[in-house]
Amino acid sequence: MEQIEGRGAVVIGGGSGVGRGIALGLAAAGARVVVADIERDAAEAVVKEIAGGALAARVDGTSRESLAELADLAERELGAIHIVSNNVGVHIDRPLDQATEEEWSWVIEFNFMSIVRGVDALLPRLRRHGQGGHIVNTASMAALLALGPERVFSHLGMYSATKHAILGYTEILRRELEPEGIGVSVLCPGLVLSNLSNTSARNRPGRHGGPLDEPGPVPEQVAALSMKPEEVGPIVVRGIRANRLHILTHASRADQILERHEALMSDFAFFAADEGAG
Repeated sequence: MEQIEGRGAVVIGGGSGVGRGIALGLAAAGARVVVADIERDAAEAVVKEIAGGALAARVDGTSRESLAELADLAERELGAIHIVSNNVGVHIDRPLDQATEEEWSWVIEFNFMSIVRGVDALLPRLRRHGQGGHIVNTASMAALLALGPERVFSHLGMYSATKHAILGYTEILRRELEPEGIGVSVLCPGLVLSNLSNTSARNRPGRHGGPLDEPGPVPEQVAALSMKPEEVGPIVVRGIRANRLHILTHASRADQILERHEALMSDFAFFAADEGAG
């Protein structure tokens, strides 16, 4: 989708972190942006950063009714929706063997099902005008790797599992929508400076156990390795224009991804040898 200037864009989870970076990037490219977030004041703060204005809205990514209201609002204000960016997500630092059923339910609902719901709510609006469009679902570099706490300073088991789900979902969705001229990308960023752990904790709904104590500032060693959200936006814009399936940051991580795939191919070779012997 080469033309972004003048197009309507909805950024769900746009009040902070990666979502904020995408909202700023799309606006800088000339899109008319609706910044939607569970924390409306955060969405309004991002709107104030956008020269020429944008629109803030509150949305609950776990509620189909809330997402339907957002779709109505965005279409009414923008005239047509061409770009959808799904960024709702949560993280909890928890070893897999200590994760409770309640915690799994929370992480799956927010990290994976919020993406599904966002697509379900906004895709009919992209189809309605018949001009094509683009969907970007935010996963993580954790969708391409399986890293232990000794590598990333946190237990990413539940987070990684749901990000792998987003990767598979998005790849199939891209195949299904390609004949309609609607592009689909999965954003797999490395470390990006955000307040994800804090927003996750304070916005955990009662049905999943209620708010948690916020973990506080990002550790210095993590912050030092993290990309600024403002740097992510232009990368996403470039990926949309080129209709890339995978939108990637942190090119230095390519060696780790190659290492993982080499291990996979080694296992294929191992079992292929057995087939040959048989």
